[in-house]
Amino acid sequence: MLYRLVFLAAVLLLTWACPARADEPSVILPLIGYNEHRTNLPGGRQANVSTNRAMVVKADGTARRSICGELVNEAGVWTQFAGWSPDGRTAVVLRGWESVENAVWEEQHKTFRFTPEGWLVDSYLVDLATGKIENVTSVERVSFYNSGLFFWPNDPTKLGFTALIGGASKPFRMDRDGRNKTDLTKNSGCFAYGFSSSPDGSRISYHENYQIYLADADGSNRVHVQTGHQFDFVPSWSPDGRWVLFVSGEHYNCHPHIVRADGTGLKKLADRGGYRGVTEFLDVPDYHGGSSDIPVWSIDGQSVFYTARIGNNVELFRVKLEGTIEQLTISADGTSHYHPKPSPDGKWIVYGSKRNGVRDLYVMRLSDRHEHALTDVSAGHAAMHAYWQPVN
Repeated sequence: MLYRLVFLAAVLLLTWACPARADEPSVILPLIGYNEHRTNLPGGRQANVSTNRAMVVKADGTARRSICGELVNEAGVWTQFAGWSPDGRTAVVLRGWESVENAVWEEQHKTFRFTPEGWLVDSYLVDLATGKIENVTSVERVSFYNSGLFFWPNDPTKLGFTALIGGASKPFRMDRDGRNKTDLTKNSGCFAYGFSSSPDGSRISYHENYQIYLADADGSNRVHVQTGHQFDFVPSWSPDGRWVLFVSGEHYNCHPHIVRADGTGLKKLADRGGYRGVTEFLDVPDYHGGSSDIPVWSIDGQSVFYTARIGNNVELFRVKLEGTIEQLTISADGTSHYHPKPSPDGKWIVYGSKRNGVRDLYVMRLSDRHEHALTDVSAGHAAMHAYWQPVN
């Protein structure tokens, strides 16, 4: 969806006018929400994950600040920036907690153990102008682990999220106030993830046991996308709703594919050149193996941004739906890029980059590939998972 960019004087989120070329007018860019955490603390995964904090920063890298500090009110708690409302006034923030005992067990056994006694994860709506915080997943609670919250497209009265129930992750829809939670796969005991809605709000997509499914908004008329592959992961709708993008292949050897909205017309867009498709976000051993690095749509829906291996690097690419591929970064040896996200006007892209052992965020102007640093964290810290603020 193309967003009309205006200055949001009514909120505390200040935008900036970025430097432009002589032949190009100034462009107003929104804020960017993201996360910072430690990467090298002893004690394993949880010791570092528990340092994660939701942040916002102006798109020129100034006015960096943490948000929702009041949610970090006990040991083992972290916050994670997870998205925006369509009008850019409300942030989606995840609050997570894990007990010390459970974290120790997981390190010993090198796997997750999700129990109500060991975990509590909820998704909050945060009005950054007023400071109001709503824990919508705790209303008429259905699970101790609730993530993936998003605003339902074309229907401001609904939200979507994913809940862990009985060992299975399931997509839910609920009212804006958190009430009337509806399980969209209530007849399935399989593990569903990567839940999203089409731009008009009439369809949904998700993967269940690493197979892609498309359905109507209420979960009916489900269609299994037939790829012939054992690993299909995290579908997302094109801005015009005509296509669904996901990675497909084998675990750690999967590549950008698209299908039409009815599940037909499967097409492989590009090859990731041996890239495993995950970026390590810790400098200490991580039994989970990193953070998924998935392709994303351009704002006009005519191309896809993705990362792929070139020699010792993981570089950023753009591929058009007809197959033309453009390499956007050419980096020093050992550099890796991850998590690309285009700006609401389609002229910029934010992404993570690990250079000289440090994970920072960068912004590139797509017209000439001019790049500037968004964050400048010190060794042993990381900046990741950026989200552009939508503005209308």
